[in-house]
Amino acid sequence: MAAVVGIAFRDRSRHYWFDPAGLDLSPGDRVVVETVRGPEIGTVRKAAEDVSDERLSSPLKKVLRRATPGDEAQLVRNNERARAAFETACKRVRHFGLPMKVLSAEYTFDCSQVIICFTAENRVDFRELVKDLAGRLRTRVQLYQVGARDHTRMLGGYGTCGRELCCRAFLTEFAPVSMRMAKDQSLFLNPAKFSGVCGKLMCCLRYEHDTYTEARTRLPSVGSRVETTHGSGRVVGISVLKSEVTVALDESAAEVTLKPCDLRPLVSETPAPAPR
Repeated sequence: MAAVVGIAFRDRSRHYWFDPAGLDLSPGDRVVVETVRGPEIGTVRKAAEDVSDERLSSPLKKVLRRATPGDEAQLVRNNERARAAFETACKRVRHFGLPMKVLSAEYTFDCSQVIICFTAENRVDFRELVKDLAGRLRTRVQLYQVGARDHTRMLGGYGTCGRELCCRAFLTEFAPVSMRMAKDQSLFLNPAKFSGVCGKLMCCLRYEHDTYTEARTRLPSVGSRVETTHGSGRVVGISVLKSEVTVALDESAAEVTLKPCDLRPLVSETPAPAPR
């Protein structure tokens, strides 16, 4: 077991485990921590707790100190420099005629490098751009291409539900979303109907997928034959949320809606092959 504290580096982002180094920290505290990029300012999201060694993927970096007013002032200066770097990057992209869109620029706390994120339809050869920016900004430059979901998370906005985008409000990482999830929830298979602002399938399709999948196991499949109190028939529709089954009766061709407990499956009526 190891004592850890959860630190986040941006609003509404995931937190990472750090060694509290004996400091008594509470959620909301601002701290300076050691990272692979050097010292960074973060916010405590989870108070210190003991975590098993199996949950820790690498040796923990330490919390260096509580953030001082001087540290916060340095962060403000870094943000001002980042805005200037962003404008410079946009101008140089246009100068080189590169098919890419600059999204953000961020300086590390010690100003040893600037990280610039961009989006593009395809891979971009930005080697000349990096050299040009490094000379103009007089620091190391790192360029990262991000996808549509990350782009939308950075911009923010509201979904068709009227609420703030999940990726901006609380999601810390993106889980795979597939058309199969939409099909299992009986949605019309038109991606335009359940695509998010990013143009990808909406993340919320995944929220209730396990519930739908488990509920469908208690219902007969469409096309199967069943016996009802009204006679035998074939399943022509199901409602997962209502836990109801619509059956077309053989004799009258009428459709009746019943609960699964009012049905029993019929064995196949296909005759057995004659013996040779």
